[in-house]
Amino acid sequence: MALLAFKYLLLAALVLLVSALAKRSDQLGALLASLRLEQQPDSKSGNHGCHTCWYVLPTLLLFPWLLARLGFWPVLGASALLGMPLFAAFAWLLRPSRIRLP
Repeated sequence: MALLAFKYLLLAALVLLVSALAKRSDQLGALLASLRLEQQPDSKSGNHGCHTCWYVLPTLLLFPWLLARLGFWPVLGASALLGMPLFAAFAWLLRPSRIRLP
């Protein structure tokens, strides 16, 4: 139980650190936020990175365009609602290229 509490405190400290650094540099904040924190096999980390890329790509393509027109909160809500349907459409569009998304 103490180890779990320590992990949560460490995670909270890292979130605060990344948030503070992101105020100064968006790139540095993104870099720190993307680092893995636990020891995992390289294959699992590679799969995680690949799947994350494919899952967020459809939303990220629309987010900047909509953000300039609608504002942050409406776009965040729209991204949450449209994320999975956009991913499904993206996976369907990639089928001819033989890329199979999970």
